[in-house]
Amino acid sequence: MGTIIAIAVAVLVVLWVVTRYNKLIQLRNQTTNGWKQIDVQLKRRHDLIPNLVNTVKGQMEFERETLESVVKARNSALNPTGVADAAMKENMLTGALSKLFALVENYPQLRSNENVKQLQEELTSTENKIGFARQFYNDIATKYNIATQVFPGNIIANMFGFKGAELFEITVQSEREVPKVDLSFKKQ
Repeated sequence: MGTIIAIAVAVLVVLWVVTRYNKLIQLRNQTTNGWKQIDVQLKRRHDLIPNLVNTVKGQMEFERETLESVVKARNSALNPTGVADAAMKENMLTGALSKLFALVENYPQLRSNENVKQLQEELTSTENKIGFARQFYNDIATKYNIATQVFPGNIIANMFGFKGAELFEITVQSEREVPKVDLSFKKQ
């Protein structure tokens, strides 16, 4: 009788370990999928930016610094080293784009240009999709992190080397500030 109970307990423990392990795998894969969804939207954003810059470049000759900062921020954002680095670089790119959009409003010929309008709308739409993808990623990454950290799941996570997922967050206080845009024309 004692042997049967020991075997039943062992089977239950094995089933529990397998169930927890599979749940962690599922959450980890969903987290990876969430990151890939962000990556797809970021690629779209990165592909649209050169088109916008090329469209406005000829008519914004006095705003060379702004255009260069957009290009520099975009190029930097192409090669993130992780979620935190991607968030930082994408925030810099968002700030540069915001300044560019504000400056475009100062150029009537650009405001009325259909290509500029269309590119701005596509970028705005993409920004919204990025925001939703980041929210989804943070939600699923949080579920995954909770599953790897709470008892008794943390035992399984530690046994099999599951690591927590990074979240998208603003870590530098200056990034929380609204960008300051100077629309005055300075003579050079």
